[in-house]
Amino acid sequence: MSTKNQKLLDEVHAVMRLGHYSIHTERSYCDWIKRFVHFHGMKSRDDLKEGEPKIEQFLTHLAVVGNVSPSTQNQAMNALVFLYKKVLEQPLDGRINAIRARKRQNIPVVLTKGEVVSVISLMKGTPNLVVKLLYGSGLRAMEALRLRVHDIDYDLRQITVRSGKGNKDRVTPFPVSLAPLLQSHLTRVKAIHEKDITDGYGAVYLPYALERKYPNAAKEWQWQYIFPSGSLSRDPESGRTRRHHIDPSVINKAIKAAAKRAGIHKRISSHTFRHSFATHLLERGTDIRTIQTLLGHSDLSTTMIYTHVLGQGAHGVKSPLDDLDL
Repeated sequence: MSTKNQKLLDEVHAVMRLGHYSIHTERSYCDWIKRFVHFHGMKSRDDLKEGEPKIEQFLTHLAVVGNVSPSTQNQAMNALVFLYKKVLEQPLDGRINAIRARKRQNIPVVLTKGEVVSVISLMKGTPNLVVKLLYGSGLRAMEALRLRVHDIDYDLRQITVRSGKGNKDRVTPFPVSLAPLLQSHLTRVKAIHEKDITDGYGAVYLPYALERKYPNAAKEWQWQYIFPSGSLSRDPESGRTRRHHIDPSVINKAIKAAAKRAGIHKRISSHTFRHSFATHLLERGTDIRTIQTLLGHSDLSTTMIYTHVLGQGAHGVKSPLDDLDL
């Protein structure tokens, strides 16, 4: 990428940080913008003019040649609209009639209750605790890893998920049986935090402008991550040395290893436990709209996918072969 285009990415970084976008969204948008620039062989700002047909060509290429999913194509679209509207301040007045990626209805992979027990029983330490929260509270992996100490309410038996998908807050049940294990875990975490403070560190990342508004909050216990990383690292945004939360790859690796040892051949990941949470609640008779609220789905149709995995066999239909005496 040329120096001029690299300066463009610096502008993208600056605008996104001013808008308090997450570091993951920032990286994703910058990656799509780089791919867009490379796709068209752009060398200067002038090459970015008349964006509608260029965006249309790129999105069509992703669908036809790249065979990407609709969500991936939408993510690329969002990144480019952000570039033109927020960074270049060039309104996109024309229509973008790109060929749309085919939407596939994927039935979620769900574990039986016995399989959940088998996998979790073969996990230890922090991954074991995180997966119990994923299944017990229906959390996304990043929602669990971003939990702060004050997000758990033991008395009300609930977890507050802050700035979840769509930047929405919600509450979800906290498994009472997990309280002793979590409190024991937090005793160890607090010792690490206190040592960090002694060593001149101990501040954690705070969202939005909270750190400016409450200068001492970053070192307060209530704001610390429940699942901190094993080491300190340099924050790419501020340049400060902090203790971030653990990486989600740590959890997924532990899940895959446990599933292999348990002899489970389904393709499972951390998200599988969220799917299992929803499905098992449906089996218990929980109302679908309640499950929608707990999962944080904005559209009920997203939650309805779990009705397809209820019962035995496809749509709960018994195979006619089982009626024969063979």
